[in-house]
This record gives sequence, structure tokens and C-alpha cells, in this order.
Amino acid sequence: MVTNAIDQLVKYGLEKHLIQPADEIFVRNQLLLTMGLDEYTPSEDATPLALHEMLEVLTQNAVERGICQDNGTARELFDTKLMGCLTPWPSVVRHTFEELYNKSAEAATDWYYDFSQNTNYIRRDRIARDVKWVTPTAYGDLDITINLSKPEKDPKAIAAAKNAPQSGYPKCQLCVENEGYAGRMNHPARENHRVIPVTINNSAWCLQYSPYVYYNEHCIVFNQQHTPMKIENATFRKLLDFVKQFPHYFVGSNADLPIVGGSILSHDHFQGGRYTFAMEKAPVELRWSFAGFEDVTAGIVHWPMSCIRLSCKDDSRLVELASKILAAWRSYSDPACFIFAETEGQPHNTITPIARKRGENFELDLVLRNNITTEEHPMGVYHPHAKLHHIKKENIGLIEVMGLAVLPSRLKAEMAELAQAMVQKLPASEYGEAIAKHAQWAQEIMQRYDVTGENVEEILHREIGLVFAQVLEDAGVYKLDEQGRAGFVRFLESVK
Repeated sequence: MVTNAIDQLVKYGLEKHLIQPADEIFVRNQLLLTMGLDEYTPSEDATPLALHEMLEVLTQNAVERGICQDNGTARELFDTKLMGCLTPWPSVVRHTFEELYNKSAEAATDWYYDFSQNTNYIRRDRIARDVKWVTPTAYGDLDITINLSKPEKDPKAIAAAKNAPQSGYPKCQLCVENEGYAGRMNHPARENHRVIPVTINNSAWCLQYSPYVYYNEHCIVFNQQHTPMKIENATFRKLLDFVKQFPHYFVGSNADLPIVGGSILSHDHFQGGRYTFAMEKAPVELRWSFAGFEDVTAGIVHWPMSCIRLSCKDDSRLVELASKILAAWRSYSDPACFIFAETEGQPHNTITPIARKRGENFELDLVLRNNITTEEHPMGVYHPHAKLHHIKKENIGLIEVMGLAVLPSRLKAEMAELAQAMVQKLPASEYGEAIAKHAQWAQEIMQRYDVTGENVEEILHREIGLVFAQVLEDAGVYKLDEQGRAGFVRFLESVK
């Protein structure tokens, strides 16, 4: 089985054009070296294997011979090392990308996305396990996903990571130094990872894909320097410059404050891709004209989060107006709507910006954010409220802002158990420990539906989607009622 897996992995590399025929013997020897084997006889077994099966066979053999530790993280470090033997050098990857980009940006990203999957940097087999559906709401069709592609740490791996030596290299998982890095128990392996240098706003950045691809061609654009996230004039300039170079992609930035920001605030980066989110489809419900910017089409978007949309052929005009709106929002308070620019010296207001090309126009969506906390809402007033934490507790970052819920993997098993309890009409007191947190919600659902074995999954999907819509409403600084809209208009009027 081992030699068959090695033979098939080499064949896979040839078929996917990761290696050339001249590389075959060299790559096989590199695989033998990685496996701790010094002999080779061609396999007579021709049982076809999928990529993840080849890697599993080799990794399991390495575990049995003591070459690899027996825990999930160590196995992942090892199978990435195997794929690193097949992955071309950065110079080769960059040359191919540049050649294709000279034909079209689309051709370059098509190839690079496929390449990132073929190297197993994006693990197709894991992504396929993610649970996805669409829920119609008052704000359009929201995308819901239960993410299963991020590997869960087992206890042995957690213990090993705790005891692993701490390192400042790479400084974080977004740093350019991750390219080709072997990883360790507390840092993922990236031997099969290649990045593409890009220049945006005359500064050195890189393009890569997210290994977890929450949506089609989910890319990350990151600063080559390890520098903190910051929303400023240059941010808008960079976003629009990227869209100018890759007009088939949108790109956006998480906010730069805790609670309303993303998971990595220490490294300046954007996320983009080739996907149309519900927010992009949402119409402008109130047109607005900013003095001195009559050439810019603007307005409030019909969306649960407070979004200003700007559109113009001249991207520099969008940068100028967006900077003016940001400056106004940073210092803006409206106690009637519970908006405070700062408390006790801590700033609260910032923006989540998203850029795209729509026809001949450049477009910027500016989502107003505020991270104030209270005793009632210690995790954030404009954050999923406690009654919804059984479904979604994490920060509302860029991806959620646009209308895609990334829900924790625990929900798959919990929803299966909850479905059984609901079909059996169990009283809340008899719910198991894992689903007790869903009991009140489930009882409310059962009052509205005749739940059966045939419809329970559809009902739960719909109701989870509606919970996500409520999450977005909670995160909106201006509510979609008369008072909220009046408050939003007051802010627009303040922008001078």
C-alpha cells in the first residue's frame, strides 16, 4: 500500500502539472526521505486512490513506524510535508501567474485557485464536508454555512502545542514568512503554500487564498510587513487599487477595533474573492447627495447593518468622500441612538469597507461599526446578543457583514440531536447536555410548526437563517425603524 501511495502521489503531481517528467525520480526520492524509507520497489498494486487517501496511507504508515506522532496536528504537519515535495518553488509559481495575468487577471486567478487546491493547501475533501444552505429573509437570501473544514484540535494535540517552544517566527499566520514553513505543534505547516506579490497603492502586499474557502475563490490580500490593521484613507485607496487590478473580485477589510474587527487585528490584510453576497444585491433605499460630491451616487442600503453605498467612475473621488465619512464617524456621537464615539478614552467608532467594480463604476460599501459594551451586553451592544449565542457567539466580521454566516462545527451534531428531540416532542427538561442551550428556541419553533421527521431539517435550516438575520440586526448601529433611520440621516447630514 505504501509504495502504491507513493507511486500514485508522483503520478498525481504529474497529472496536475505540479511536477514535470524530469522531476519524477527526484520527487519520489524526496517522498522516500520524508517517509524515512531508503529502499523502493515499484508497486504491483494499482488500486486507485484519491489524494486524501494517498496521504492517509502514507501518514498512517509513518505513525506506525514512529516517524510521525499520533495526533491530528502532527498528522497534518506530516501530510503537508509530503505535499511540499510536489509543490513548485515560489519563483516558478510567480512566473506562471505573471504570464497568465498578462493575458487576463481572470486567467491568472483561475489557475492560481486551481493550483492552491491541487497542492492540498485548500483541502477539497474537508471543504466538501461543510454544511451550506440559503435562507430567504427580508434582506434577501442569506448564506449559511456550518464550517467543518478547520481541523479541530484533539486533547493530545492541545497538550503538545502547550508544551511546544514559543517562537516569534513567523510573527503570525498571515506573515509572508509562512511560505514554505514546516510548521510546529502550535503553528500550521505551509510547505505547500505559495503567495503572489502584488503592489497596491505603491506598497508591497501579497495575494493568497484562504485554506478554508468560506465562499468561491475566497482570497486574502496581506501586507508584506507585519503591521496592525488600520482603517484610514490609504485603506480605501488600496481596496480600490486592488479592484482595479482584479476587477472580477470584490475586496473588503475587517474593522480595526476589537469586537467589531476580525480574528487577526495584528496584521493588516483584506479578504476578497469571486462571489456575490446578499449585501451586494441589496438595493439603496434612501438616495443621498453629499455637498461637493454631486458626481458620486450615494445612499443608505436596505440592509440590517448600517451601510452607506458610494458609486462613481472616478475611484479617487470615492477615496476622498469615504475618508470624509470615516473622519466624521470616528468623532460622532448620538446618545438618542446609543452611539458614543468614545468612553473613558476608548474609541468605539470605525468602518468595515468593501470595494467592487459594478459595470464601469467603482463601488464602496461603508458599514458603520461601534464596539461599545455595557453591563447588559458585556461582549458588545452591536454584537450578537446573549439569547442568540447558542447559534452564533463570535464576532461579526467582514464575511458575516456581507451576509454569510460562518457557524461553529458543533452545530452539525447539535442540530442532529435537536431534530430528534423535536420530532419526539421531548419536553425541554429532557434535552441532553449538548442541546439544552437550544431548548427555549426549539420550544418556540415547535409552537409555530408541525414538526415531523420529514420537515425538521428544513425547519431548522430556515430558523437558523432567521437567527443570523437577527444577529445582523443586533450588529447594526442604526435599527431599521423610524428612530433608527432618523438617526442615520442625522449622521449623513453631519458629514461636511
